[in-house]
Amino acid sequence: MIPMVDLKGQYQSLKEEIDRGLLDALNAAQFILGPNVRAFEEEAADYLGCDHAVGVASGTDALHLGLIAAGISAGDEVITTPFTFIATAEAISYIGATPIFVDIDPHTFNIDLTAVEAAITPKTRAILPVHIFGQPVAMEGVMALAEAHQLQVIEDCAQSFGAAVNGKMTGTIGTVGCFSFFPSKNLGGYGDGGLITTSSEEIAQHLRVLRNHGSWKQYHHSELGFNSRLDELQAVILRAKLKRMDSYSEGRRRVAHHYSAALQQIDGVTPPYEDGIGTHVYHQYTVLSQERQKIQDHLRSLEIASAIYYPIPLHLQPVYADLHRDQALPIAEMVASNCLSLPIFPEMESSQVKAVLAAIGEAVAN
Repeated sequence: MIPMVDLKGQYQSLKEEIDRGLLDALNAAQFILGPNVRAFEEEAADYLGCDHAVGVASGTDALHLGLIAAGISAGDEVITTPFTFIATAEAISYIGATPIFVDIDPHTFNIDLTAVEAAITPKTRAILPVHIFGQPVAMEGVMALAEAHQLQVIEDCAQSFGAAVNGKMTGTIGTVGCFSFFPSKNLGGYGDGGLITTSSEEIAQHLRVLRNHGSWKQYHHSELGFNSRLDELQAVILRAKLKRMDSYSEGRRRVAHHYSAALQQIDGVTPPYEDGIGTHVYHQYTVLSQERQKIQDHLRSLEIASAIYYPIPLHLQPVYADLHRDQALPIAEMVASNCLSLPIFPEMESSQVKAVLAAIGEAVAN
């Protein structure tokens, strides 16, 4: 069997370091905002090249608290993509703001900047670009629009840890960057976890208050906050993996480029597009094909995993039906109907890649 990601194999390669770190943390018995959380925040900020990194309980919380700290509130409009996980829009809705979905680029699957500009209204307060599948958004254009219209930029970096745009890491370009450490992410823990990055001392301090019940000092609460703290044991795991982040990204690109070179020779399957603006870290390797079901069925018959991210764009989800009932976003709908993600992980062997490619070739030939 070829899985989408081999977390068990990755753990075995890190077992000694992770087990030792977990035992040390258990013996220290400092479980809430302990020394490993503080160390990871510093190490992550250093790796990403930002001034501040604040650990939170999940990627969804990172978006939620990041929006609040950036000053977005009820009644505001936030422009974002419909081709993403629901958490992107949920976070906007949690604070009473309105997600405004615009169409995506047919090549990168990222938000279409022309559509963003057309959607700006007097109620618009922020742009929330998603670096989908690890492909960085053209942030120079996003920031130009934000500056021209005095908007905040909240980067959804759930899938792009380690990706860069013109030498700057995703998450360090906008007002805040929001990361997820869900186990399957490029930098993943063994449970939920998240991180918010910013260059603003004021925003960072606000985030530390927000994540800890609105408290800046024990039993002193300046505002209604949340219980959203990165777990000490997850920080141990993340610290071990962060040291290897560059090699993980290189491994993913190796697999992706192997796939792409071969898929150029297979009719009916369009490999991912690298726009050259930034460094793609391939959280997912996602192709387009009108033969998607045939390919997926054949892969399944050979015990090769695949996945569809995302089959229903957010503007068509029942939860947003009243808000976007008559909205048509044809590129997002086309991509959602034809996309298929193939197995990809840093440790993936060439023989596994070749097996996936052979199966795809068989599927489209029949």
